[in-house]
Amino acid sequence: MSIETAPRTRRRWPLWVAACAALVVVVAVGVLWLAPSRYLPWDTEAFPEVNSGELTADQARVVELLRAEHEQQRPGTFYAEGVDEAWCADFVSWIMKEADMPLSNPNSGSWRIPGVYTLQEYYQQQGRFEEVGSYTPVVGDVVLYDNASWAGQHTNVIVAVEGDEAITVGGNEAGKIRVHSLHYGSDPGVVGFGRLNS
Repeated sequence: MSIETAPRTRRRWPLWVAACAALVVVVAVGVLWLAPSRYLPWDTEAFPEVNSGELTADQARVVELLRAEHEQQRPGTFYAEGVDEAWCADFVSWIMKEADMPLSNPNSGSWRIPGVYTLQEYYQQQGRFEEVGSYTPVVGDVVLYDNASWAGQHTNVIVAVEGDEAITVGGNEAGKIRVHSLHYGSDPGVVGFGRLNS
């Protein structure tokens, strides 16, 4: 009896491997198809050409800092004062500090706000938080993504806006600083914006 079942088991093993491989492919394709580009492990866009003549002085400083940091690709610990942590909010905090518009952590008073929730809290306390649907973002605004999205909370900065699409730059995206297109009105992860200016 064991002699007869052994060949059947050997014949079924390749079927199980093929079924598992097919499932992995289907899941991977689904993730790549449905996920916004900010979650994917490659840089999806080059830094855009931005006409600084159409920007305020504050916006121009932010864009030039983002361009320089995107080119340089420093490690996240640089923006987090040496702390090894998720650094998207650290990156936003550092950019604003270097642009002479430092944020203020509501818990510590420091220029560095290491968490996205606290970053949103800061903008709300300053009266500078705008929800999706009631506001059209501008260059230099900070995009805030909700924890309810499958990849968790995240944040980045807008460098260009056209209609309901924006170009953003964010840190801690697969360990890099990356550029993406964002359909902010239809991306379910976007909860709102931190305005650059009051």
